[in-house]
Amino acid sequence: MSDTPFDQLDGLIWYDGKMVDWRDAKIHVLSHALHYGSCVFEGERVYGGKIFKLREHTERLRDSGKILGFDLPYTVEEIDQACIDCCEANGIVDGYVRPVAWRGSEMMGVSAQATKIHVAIAVWPWPSYFSPEARMRGIRLQTAKWRRPAPDTAPVHAKASGLYMICTMSKHRAEDEGFDDALMLDWEGRIAESTGSNIFIVMGDDKLHTPIPDCFLDGITRRSVIELAKQRQIEVIERRIMPEELETATEIFVTGTAAEVTPVGEIDGRKFTVGTITKTLMDDYDALVGNKRESAASAA
Repeated sequence: MSDTPFDQLDGLIWYDGKMVDWRDAKIHVLSHALHYGSCVFEGERVYGGKIFKLREHTERLRDSGKILGFDLPYTVEEIDQACIDCCEANGIVDGYVRPVAWRGSEMMGVSAQATKIHVAIAVWPWPSYFSPEARMRGIRLQTAKWRRPAPDTAPVHAKASGLYMICTMSKHRAEDEGFDDALMLDWEGRIAESTGSNIFIVMGDDKLHTPIPDCFLDGITRRSVIELAKQRQIEVIERRIMPEELETATEIFVTGTAAEVTPVGEIDGRKFTVGTITKTLMDDYDALVGNKRESAASAA
């Protein structure tokens, strides 16, 4: 991507039912979402002109809003079509889609019943979240000091903006110290996810282990990869995983709309290989979404 600030890009953004010039898509400084985190969003990929799992993402956006106490003023079908229209209006064939919904500026304070719910959709070209080099050698993770909150302390199953504050803090610290991303633990010190991706671990039994998504999102890419693994007769075990179990891990990878399927080569100095299961699922996922990237097996 270019170094141009996002508010200075050219194009059109779908904003409350209309296409507006990219640079005119603004909110007021006293918007409730800015002060109190009353905002939900989605991240979607478009491959070859088709948005992957569009309906599932839109339904999650709606459900996230409901968890935060508001209803979207558009139907799932209308938002689906708006995402498609926005890609076409901007000529995006391969890129990223960002729907977002938030409370407006009609009230300022914790109470927000009278605020208007706004919805916007922006799209732009976006290559891999991690560099091709990092993706092939495996990214380096550092365990974060911040932990995912317990399910009874935050709306953990909503893709809500406020929940990402500790992710930004953790990722900044990791990058400052030479890592690519951070490993997040849950409120009891168990492995949860990275700052924006779910995590999978191949243990010595050649089975695929992944944390139970009870305090973080059960990612749409996560579910897709679990299905791909089952098609390959790879057993997937969802369970509580402690950090010390990484000593017996042979392969690790993360999954997400932005990360897709990305291998992990190191966590806190402990090394892992980009092995057969990881390469296979990377290739299978690329085939599923229609990604034309060079296969992991041939590139490794």
